[in-house]
Amino acid sequence: MLLKSQNGVHRPVDLARAHGLSAQAVRNYEEAGVIPPAGRTASGYRIYTDDHAGALAAYLGLLPGYGYPAAGEIMRAVLRADLDAALAVIDAAHVQLRRDRDTVTAVAAALVETPAPGHLPDRPVSVGTLAHRLGVTPATLRKWERAGILAPARSRTARVYSPDDVRDAELAHLLRRGGYLLGHIATVIEQVRAAGGPGPLAASIAQWRQRLTARGRAMLTGSARLSDYLDTHAAPPVGVTGGAAVSGEDQRG
Repeated sequence: MLLKSQNGVHRPVDLARAHGLSAQAVRNYEEAGVIPPAGRTASGYRIYTDDHAGALAAYLGLLPGYGYPAAGEIMRAVLRADLDAALAVIDAAHVQLRRDRDTVTAVAAALVETPAPGHLPDRPVSVGTLAHRLGVTPATLRKWERAGILAPARSRTARVYSPDDVRDAELAHLLRRGGYLLGHIATVIEQVRAAGGPGPLAASIAQWRQRLTARGRAMLTGSARLSDYLDTHAAPPVGVTGGAAVSGEDQRG
């Protein structure tokens, strides 16, 4: 919601009410640098302009899609007139969204071909046995371990791979053949482990996709709000020394 006043001047409570916030929250956002510094009346009260109202609307619009750290970084860059830095943060967020989409796609595709539990060994196996099963070298398995893809136990000094480790290794092997990088594969395997295996994870794929879609829509909305602000943004006033009228609802700085 973009708040406009007849004379272009707002009290803290005006900005707060427009977004269901407290006046203190508005002051906190000012102190955090995500809206411009407020002007002051001769008696020391904060007053805000339409530019402050636009900045607040832009910041609150960015939050659902980009989150607090990124939204704050974007607005602080805009307010110091560094649009390139703001856009770089936006670009990075979209890159991360694309990576998350790729991860979901990779998980969904891999789960189709993940061996059923009956096809897995019923006891731990050695590194040599697992390497032979996959058609890779033991050095490859150790490389996957360093990348966080596998976490075998130790029997004295030898690595031993549980049935779950074998499942993870076969899923990693499938993804590796599909051209995925080790860091991406580690993320997929982490999701499988967190869900308790491929079966529970498969059931959550739809919800995962829905969350990504919602985030993408929120990012579009936030970007649109920021664009609206950039269209009207002007350098904020250094201060206000006039005797603008304020009510008892205003708070001293």
